[in-house]
Amino acid sequence: MKFLKLIPIIYIFFGNFPYKNLVHAEVKNPEEYKVLTTNGKNLSITNVKYYLSQGDLFIKNGDFDKAKDSYLDARKLAKQLASFYADLNTAFKGVDARIPNEMQKKGKETLQILAESNERLASLYVKNKKPEVAVPLLIEIIRIMSPSSPEGKEAYKTLIELGFVETTYKG
Repeated sequence: MKFLKLIPIIYIFFGNFPYKNLVHAEVKNPEEYKVLTTNGKNLSITNVKYYLSQGDLFIKNGDFDKAKDSYLDARKLAKQLASFYADLNTAFKGVDARIPNEMQKKGKETLQILAESNERLASLYVKNKKPEVAVPLLIEIIRIMSPSSPEGKEAYKTLIELGFVETTYKG
């Protein structure tokens, strides 16, 4: 009877399980596993650029409503990406310096493309005689890119042309 009680302990101690080939999951190409690094996925700067190019095509074809929707999609995705990169940058500060450096680089690229989408969207609103909708977009360009950047200077120049501001910027 005592021997029967020892059988589970013997199985646990010595084991009856082969250790070889327990896991059959293998990634032959690790880059394939990183699904968000491929082009055409939703959370990528490439997708923001795609939305911008689609908007440009709609503008060429004269379909301003679809162009506006495409630019709005690009703006929304760029804002999401910038927020995600900023959150990761903050979370890893003081933990691993490489990660905040990468997030800062990707964040800058995302802000650049966000400013580009704002610029195109603002131009579309000005063209459609809705300057009151374009003004916040132009101000956001100046805020995220700085007044001394080429994008900021162009946005401020447009604000002057719209009559929102009067003082010229000499920076």
